Amino acid sequence: SVMLCATMSLSTLTRAGASRTLVLATRTVRPAGAVRHLSSYVLDGGGSSGGSIGGTASNWPVTKINTIFNIVPQGKRYVVERFGKLHRIEGSGFFLAIPLVDNISYVIDVRERAHDIPPQSAITRDNVAVEVSGNLFIQIVDPEKAAYGSLNPIYSVTQHAQSAMRSAIGEMELDEILHGRARLNALIKGSLQEAAIPWGLEIKRYEITEITPDPQIRMAMDKQAAAERDRREHVLRAEGDKQRAELTSEGVKISLQNESEGNLIKTQNEAEAFKTRQIREAEGQAEAILKVSLAQAEALKVIAEQLEKPGGAEAARLALARDYVNMYGEMGSKSNTMIFNEKPGDVTALVAQAVTAMNAAQFSPTLEERKELPEEGATEEAVTIESGSEENDAKSKQNE
Repeated sequence: SVMLCATMSLSTLTRAGASRTLVLATRTVRPAGAVRHLSSYVLDGGGSSGGSIGGTASNWPVTKINTIFNIVPQGKRYVVERFGKLHRIEGSGFFLAIPLVDNISYVIDVRERAHDIPPQSAITRDNVAVEVSGNLFIQIVDPEKAAYGSLNPIYSVTQHAQSAMRSAIGEMELDEILHGRARLNALIKGSLQEAAIPWGLEIKRYEITEITPDPQIRMAMDKQAAAERDRREHVLRAEGDKQRAELTSEGVKISLQNESEGNLIKTQNEAEAFKTRQIREAEGQAEAILKVSLAQAEALKVIAEQLEKPGGAEAARLALARDYVNMYGEMGSKSNTMIFNEKPGDVTALVAQAVTAMNAAQFSPTLEERKELPEEGATEEAVTIESGSEENDAKSKQNE
């Protein structure tokens, strides 16, 4: 066969702000049925995917034409093949490549990306049909394995994510799935992590976005949720009634306690006031008695002094006789019955008795002095008083 290769000059391929298409026309001459192949590559990195750089499952692989002077953007890797064999992997920056010898076969984005996992039907461990969808976050960490480990690593990992999701759901019950999404995400991620290593991928995380049970199960769940809400309402109402009753009884208890304490304090105050009043009255009476006694003592003292003066005894007898007569007069005015002494007319005897009593009161010792005096002295004093009274009786007889 004869191969004719026609190349165009690079100066005619590039313009400011415009992209051109380099057409490599290869014609193969065969004895029968000539077949023509036309391959086109976009200069600005679009490749056969029409300019997409995402590297999704539908447009893998992304390629780029060799422009001799090539620039790798940040976050991308270029897989360069020489004569159809892996030559090197270029990172971000500038590099040179020989045209028609070096070929940029793969443009790989090494940034983290998210892929939607469409809803998948699965059966839980308690035989409930559900549809589950999610998001898969991956990152290409080994461009060589991503280029040659799988025909389409993105498609492979998404398919494996669907099967892993169905398998993880089959190991859990519906309630566990609804209330334990973190555990479900961890199970799916663990299953994907080991499978993605040969493809040069790293599973960052997996997140369940939606869980849709069977319609009948949803109706039952709605009824269960309504019953649970009713139960919580009754529980809350009962707890409220209980707390209200407890608070009411506590308030009554505190009120009665305060009232009893108030009554106790009132009784104590009244008793203290009564005690204080009795003490004050007793002190007042004692003071009054003391003052009366002092006044009487002072009066007796004055009388004794007057009796010692000349004519004092006669004046005292006259005063006593007058009082004696007045006393009998008052007695006669109040009652017809009168009680007289043995000698009612003997004023001298009455005066002598009064003087003797006055002298005894003046010269008699106090209670403390009596305690200090011996018994013999007390006997002699009593004898002296009795003898004085006998002398007074004798004088009164002489007067008669």
